[in-house]
Parts: sequence; structure tokens; C-alpha cells
Amino acid sequence: MSTFMAKMGSTQRKWYVVDAAGKPMGKTAVIAADLLRGKRKPEFTPNADCGDCVIIINAEKAVLTGKKLDQKYYRTHSGWVGGLKETKYRTLMQTKPELAMKLAVKGMMPKNSLSRDALTRLHIYRGGEHNHAAQKPELWDAE
Repeated sequence: MSTFMAKMGSTQRKWYVVDAAGKPMGKTAVIAADLLRGKRKPEFTPNADCGDCVIIINAEKAVLTGKKLDQKYYRTHSGWVGGLKETKYRTLMQTKPELAMKLAVKGMMPKNSLSRDALTRLHIYRGGEHNHAAQKPELWDAE
């Protein structure tokens, strides 16, 4: 019996909506990363892009557990001497919750070109509204 290997473009992409309201950010990011890679499909192939499109709504209502709001930092560096900028996650969640969620999902994906392409299929919205009704997305409710 031979092993099935998915080819590029042979899988059908579905659209899923993941609601982050009241859920830990990490658990929401795990679900999104699995859907983007296609790990929950029976035809999953590690070297082919067979994932789905994901819409995350209510990113501002995601919960960070423990003391992460005050102890966790988002750091960027310009490359110049003294170019380090730090932002606490409390500030980041108030100003740009979409960026915080995207960083969480990106950190749970492998570091390769397939993941960079998969992250283009991730759409994150601050509130409960999104503009992808034409794609007929399904609500992902499995915990």
C-alpha cells in the first residue's frame, strides 16, 4: 500500500472563523496554526501547502493568563546601536491586538517558506465583524 502525498493545488481550501473571545491567546493560536498548515486533514503532507484559510475575530477579547500582561514584552530592533524598542503586552493588547495574535500564530508555525505562504491566509480582526462573508466561512467550535 502506498502512502498518499498531496500535490500543490490538489486540495480544496475551506474558510474557518475562530472566535478568540474569552479564550487564552495561545490556545486560539494553536488552533489557527493547525488549520493553516492543514494538520487536521486526513490528506496532510508536511512538504505541501494543504492548509485552509483562517479568520480570527474578537482578537481584543483574547485572554493572556498569569502575569503575562505585565511581564511579557514585544521587542523590535532597528539594527542600530541602541535601537531596541520594548512594548509591554498590556499596551500591545490595547493598541494592536491583531499584531499580538499574529505573533502568537507565527511563533507556532515552522520557520520555512510554506509557513510564510500560509500566514498570508490568516486574517485577524479586532472586533466581531469581518468582511469575508462571500467565502462562506464555517465557525470552528472544537476546543
